[in-house]
Amino acid sequence: MSLRVAVAAPFKQNGTRTLRENEFVVALSLDRDWFSPDQAKRLIDVATERELVERDGAELLVAFDPAEVTVPEEFTPDEDLLRERSAFEQVLDALVAEGLEKHEAVGAINALQGDLGVTIEVAAVVYARRQGIDVADLVPVARSALTEDD
Repeated sequence: MSLRVAVAAPFKQNGTRTLRENEFVVALSLDRDWFSPDQAKRLIDVATERELVERDGAELLVAFDPAEVTVPEEFTPDEDLLRERSAFEQVLDALVAEGLEKHEAVGAINALQGDLGVTIEVAAVVYARRQGIDVADLVPVARSALTEDD
């Protein structure tokens, strides 16, 4: 996943699992020229939301082993990493990462949505769980979609 690669790069570059936020921003914007400083800060927010990094004051703690991530020399992250993705998109990514065909998963989720009469996010979480894929972090999003007033 390119988000994991982009997040891992500054930690690998510095040989550490902890960086100050400004060091992370400098590594991505000045050292690698992948993002502007504002975009690098946005990447921190996205990575925090996805629990790839934790904030501890001004420190960032990576939540995975960056040494296990390969950063190809020609790698350049896509700016799409900076946009918020819906719970449906996140579940779909998890399904595809586990080897399911995207179009088959979308079709099955749409059918489940119609059968259950729920939102697409709820149907996606239910489908993923039925496939044995851990999407526990998205259950609160699905749960809140069930209880929202129309």
